[in-house]
Amino acid sequence: MLRFLGRFCAGIANHQICRMSTLSVAEAVNALRPFYFAVHPDFFGQYPREREVNENSLKQLNSYLECMQRPGRKTLQPTKLTFYIRDTSSDPNAPQHHVNTSGFRPVTFTLQNKDLLSVVVTILKSCSLSTDHVQDAQIDKGLPQQTGTIPFGRPIRWDKTYYTVTGYRVPEEELDYTVHMEPALGLWLHKNRASASEKLTVSIPLRDELERLKTELCLQLEITDIRWQRSWGVAHRCSQLHSLARFIQQNSPELHNIKGCTLIFADNSGMNAAGQIMLGTVDVHHHWAKLLERLPIYCDLHSHLSVLKERTSYLLGDVELIYDEDLQPTVMLEDYYRMLKTFYQNLIVIQPLFHPRSLKGLQIILQNDSSAPSLLQAGQLSIPVTCDPTTLQWFIQAHSQRARTYLRKEEELELKQKTLIRDCIERFGLKRLYKEPSVSSQQMVKCCQRLLEGHIGELQGMHLCISHFYTVLQDGDLCVPWDWKW
Repeated sequence: MLRFLGRFCAGIANHQICRMSTLSVAEAVNALRPFYFAVHPDFFGQYPREREVNENSLKQLNSYLECMQRPGRKTLQPTKLTFYIRDTSSDPNAPQHHVNTSGFRPVTFTLQNKDLLSVVVTILKSCSLSTDHVQDAQIDKGLPQQTGTIPFGRPIRWDKTYYTVTGYRVPEEELDYTVHMEPALGLWLHKNRASASEKLTVSIPLRDELERLKTELCLQLEITDIRWQRSWGVAHRCSQLHSLARFIQQNSPELHNIKGCTLIFADNSGMNAAGQIMLGTVDVHHHWAKLLERLPIYCDLHSHLSVLKERTSYLLGDVELIYDEDLQPTVMLEDYYRMLKTFYQNLIVIQPLFHPRSLKGLQIILQNDSSAPSLLQAGQLSIPVTCDPTTLQWFIQAHSQRARTYLRKEEELELKQKTLIRDCIERFGLKRLYKEPSVSSQQMVKCCQRLLEGHIGELQGMHLCISHFYTVLQDGDLCVPWDWKW
């Protein structure tokens, strides 16, 4: 299968990467299609451990790819991912890999590249998949090849008799064949509905327990909400809430500080830029206790941050400085304070750049890098903290009107999205319909509209997640791409 995927990679070179100095997320996903076929959870139905590992790693990978397209991509932390791939090597001289008893070998790699093209190369090489098409892209851009062969300016196109004699598929036909391999939504639902329903039934008691524990803990601690940074399974979330309940019994005196806050189970403990308390899931209770001891310091720093925001906003015509984890990577409070302080000190050397309230309604997202200012599709102005005041003034003046238009459009899309989600739930009898953060409101609206236009069965009583790929999650949620095919 991997040999087929390798030929497939080489066959679609010009369709996906050639003539591109950088890749969009969609183009990167297409270039990685052979990789997705090799690690897709659907192929691991009888191996729950490997399936879960691939499932979680795919979510992290998709989130990483989306973040790389945002202006703040340089702030991304290195991300280590592990996938299981079936070992198909029959060459005795090939490098030996560790293969587990189920016939899969683990592949681990770290994403720390600055562009999507390098990420694609890293992933394909780590999984022993062909990167010939990436070399072709380097030739088109005038970059040196990684081998000693003489570069050609374009891929070789053989006469059709070559493919007839050798049995190889014509590259264009190979691409069409692979595209058609992507399942139609109706057929995929028919095939996977039973297993999803079985998993969903098993998870219902745990889902009920999760809601009960969450409600009880919120009331007991007098906090606003409990959330999760990652899409952990229901059983995992329940165990985290049980752990929090035990922690409360042992540390009740220190918990009065968290009244009115939001708790987030995350990778690391601390407080994020939004003032939410983050409990590291790999930390022991001792680390949580230390965090609570330092909470008054965090709260004091957050108050200073609010004052600094107001002063900075005044210099920028009352523009709103926002922090949104859906639009930028997680930033801890102390890091965000340093970012904002640097930004403010660059602005204070001159008089206010704009008249008071002249930019009210606009939003700025700060980026901790030296990239150029940009306007996000959702309407926010993405500004590096080191941006020169004169450049900043010119950029905001040039883009303020379009930013307001984008913001209004995003508000309309969000309202339309809520209406369409409600209509889909009622139409198909869904228990729940939601999307992953990497799916935009515009993509969600298109997906829901197409669902309502068709006659989709197999959804009664199910949980449907709109994502970028097909899978059945471990708790029975049906995960389908937003641009699914009929």
